[in-house]
Amino acid sequence: MFENTVALDSRPLPVRAPFDRVTPVPDAAAVRVASIGLVLALALTGCQPRQQGPAQEPPPPGVVAVKAQTRAIEEESQFVGRVVAVERVELRARVEGFLQARRFKEGQPVAVGDLLFQIEPDQYQAIVQQREADLEKAKADSQNADAQLARGKELLKSKNIAQAKVDELQAAAAVAKASIAQAEAAVTAAKLDLSYTRITAPVAGRIGLAQITVGNLVAPSLGVLATIVSRDPIYLQFPVTQRQLLEARKQITDKGGDPANVTVRARLPDGTTYAHPGRLDFVDVTTDQGTDSVTIRAELPNPDGLLVDGQYIGVLLQSAEPQSAIMIPQSALQVDQQGVFVLVVDAESKAQVRRVETGQSKGADIAVTKGIEVGDLVISQGVQKVRPGHAVKVAPAQPVDGGASP
Repeated sequence: MFENTVALDSRPLPVRAPFDRVTPVPDAAAVRVASIGLVLALALTGCQPRQQGPAQEPPPPGVVAVKAQTRAIEEESQFVGRVVAVERVELRARVEGFLQARRFKEGQPVAVGDLLFQIEPDQYQAIVQQREADLEKAKADSQNADAQLARGKELLKSKNIAQAKVDELQAAAAVAKASIAQAEAAVTAAKLDLSYTRITAPVAGRIGLAQITVGNLVAPSLGVLATIVSRDPIYLQFPVTQRQLLEARKQITDKGGDPANVTVRARLPDGTTYAHPGRLDFVDVTTDQGTDSVTIRAELPNPDGLLVDGQYIGVLLQSAEPQSAIMIPQSALQVDQQGVFVLVVDAESKAQVRRVETGQSKGADIAVTKGIEVGDLVISQGVQKVRPGHAVKVAPAQPVDGGASP
């Protein structure tokens, strides 16, 4: 009756000791409370004030300063002028003919009398020969007329010829002599035309581009063949208003100077000053009514040919007597709403503001007419790091070419 009964597991069940401890599972709410507490503890700990030492001031900024010094400078005014050749000649043909030869290289210097162009001379040589033949004929006709007149006068003595006939012979002799003079003038004109076939340099200088080539027909109406300009000396012409001219004259005469002794210098296109000074030699006699300016001319030496006819150039007028002025670097100047000022270093090595009035510039320096005394230490570099009233560390200015570059 018990055949279908399932046999139960006969293994004994484990027996737990009465004092065994069971590890409880943490509650989620408890975990959150503990986390919040930890965060608060850390935050409170971070908010505790740190113990810091006393604040240290930054070191004073380094600047470059130079002493204001007195220098002798010449008062100068600047203008824009034009270089003009003392002599300028446009070569033109004076007779018509075909150009046979060109005897120069463009741009070369030429001397007075140098042959430059040759026009075919054959036809003019033939005309000269023809005019010389006409002269010989006129001389022969004059001799015949004189002989006829002499015979007529002899016949008149013996009453073998009328007085009227003698008068006619005398008139014919006078006409023959006039024909000689006319023939001589024709010969001179023919020889002159022949000489015009040789175009020579009337002045010394440099010759420019040839405007016509060999083989072309040239004539007085066909324009310029080439241009010669002299090089040394050279003129500078520039306009000056009547107001500027009067002010300049007054300034010079008030100081006991002579306006004629004003030194004129040229400033080259690269900014350098031309080595050879000049003098004023002409003031125009008329004024431009449109600009109320008068043209002034100066003459300068030009041995190297640096100044070229027609170029624009800067002109500097300098007083002949230098004036003493306090000079400082232009880099020291600053501008605000109240005007121009500089920063100077006082006895306590602090930067102080000085309002200044300036005069003319000379290279990288500028004259100060008010606000600076000789010996004042003027900050020329590093002004952007300086605050007025604060200490600075001064370094002397270095020469432009002094020392090797780092």
